[in-house]
Amino acid sequence: MKKTLLWGALATATAMSPAFAQDVKIVLNEEADVLEPCMATRSNVGRITMQNINETLTYLDIKGGTGLQPKLAESWTQNEDGSWRFVLRQGVTFSDGTTFDAKDVKHSFDRAMDPAITCEVPRYFGGMTVSAEVVDDYTIDFKADPVQPILPLLLTLLTIVPEETPVEFIREPVGTGPFALTEWTPGQQIVLTARDDYWGDKPAVTTATYLFRADPAVRAAMVATGEADIAPSISALDATNAATDFSYLDSETVYMRPDTTIKPFDDVRVRKAVNMAIDREAFLGTLVPEGTLLATAVYPPPTLGWNPDVKVWAYDPDGAKALLEEAKAEGVPVDTPITIVGRTANFPNNVEILEAIQQMLQDVGLTVEVKFYEVAEFEGIYSKPYPEGRGPQLVTAMHDNSKGDPSFSMYFKYASDGRQSGISDPKVDDLINRAQAATGDERAALWKELQAYLHDEVVADVLLFHMVSFSRVAERLDWAPTMATNSMLPLSDIKFK
Repeated sequence: MKKTLLWGALATATAMSPAFAQDVKIVLNEEADVLEPCMATRSNVGRITMQNINETLTYLDIKGGTGLQPKLAESWTQNEDGSWRFVLRQGVTFSDGTTFDAKDVKHSFDRAMDPAITCEVPRYFGGMTVSAEVVDDYTIDFKADPVQPILPLLLTLLTIVPEETPVEFIREPVGTGPFALTEWTPGQQIVLTARDDYWGDKPAVTTATYLFRADPAVRAAMVATGEADIAPSISALDATNAATDFSYLDSETVYMRPDTTIKPFDDVRVRKAVNMAIDREAFLGTLVPEGTLLATAVYPPPTLGWNPDVKVWAYDPDGAKALLEEAKAEGVPVDTPITIVGRTANFPNNVEILEAIQQMLQDVGLTVEVKFYEVAEFEGIYSKPYPEGRGPQLVTAMHDNSKGDPSFSMYFKYASDGRQSGISDPKVDDLINRAQAATGDERAALWKELQAYLHDEVVADVLLFHMVSFSRVAERLDWAPTMATNSMLPLSDIKFK
């Protein structure tokens, strides 16, 4: 009979010698509402679970800059029919003591794609049909229609669970990673403990405790006073200590999504007016730090197919007023109250930023309120099916794409049936489908064309900032943030001085 997760993990913790214990405390900006492995692409879950409890077949090495690397897959090759064959690592066990093999991989993929549990993973596989077929105990094929040249990169998002895992959200995640869950006290803390039977290199960290504080100043102070070791996200105002504070351009893009099926956002003039009413430059060096880039896509500039010819909307309140007056004269209900929707503690100064945007929109004649939601309730607004009876909304969010390809953004953000799309446009759907199946220069050209079309003609959203983030790290640690820190924080990267 299998041991339960917590029993096995606690036994591991008891076996460790206190003399060699290296504990860290990490204070995050928002609590994890779930620890379900297939939700690990969501930042508040991924920073705890991804590559710590649950691992993936492949891994994109952003810290070392070595590109796509093996994890639970030792190698992969593309077959003549365009499918991909993965040879899996042997001698790997899950934290419940069971052995890892190809059946676990197939179950993990099928489970994540099952609509019965509404995982995050399927949104990255939109516009394609993908199936997993077990070849033998340590070989598995993935076949995609249309053929996907970056499928090994897409699989950096598929967290692996045992084949016995039910097709329902679980509270106690089981994985092959170097850590196991040993405590979860909602509202207080989550504790992970290093496994003695991990297949890979033993991490320097033996126990990680996650704490949650919404106020960035409080998070910074906790590291300063020794109550925590890492605050991955603090505000620029609090980043005042050169010995402990790090700034970095992360992969998060802040944007606002109008739903074009709801009046008045079904009229492109209104969407243009909203973009023209916002003085983006005014935020730089004030509510967002120096070095922040103004966005023209929902992914950052290093991404394949970035289009430098797409320009940020110029601040033009008079032009915005003129567009609204023109639309109003033709019967568009521009006086309808609009709600700016935000996620509590999503990023530093988000309250002040959204209130400033509210005022800018009111100044051009729109009626606007701001409402914030905790993460679980926010997800019900952010992802389909959208709430019935909703009024016009500007849903504000941060989107992370550190993978280097627009595929990790475009389908679920902009395709007609994308899970977080506010538009339905046949040309957008066609460009996405062709770009995802293309390679080389053709792929880059199609993404460039789509970026320009979405920004300049469709006006699909209100793009704001590619964020600069700040972290505070205790001096006893040898660790620094990377572009991926907002989405995952592998404990194995942490060393001690």
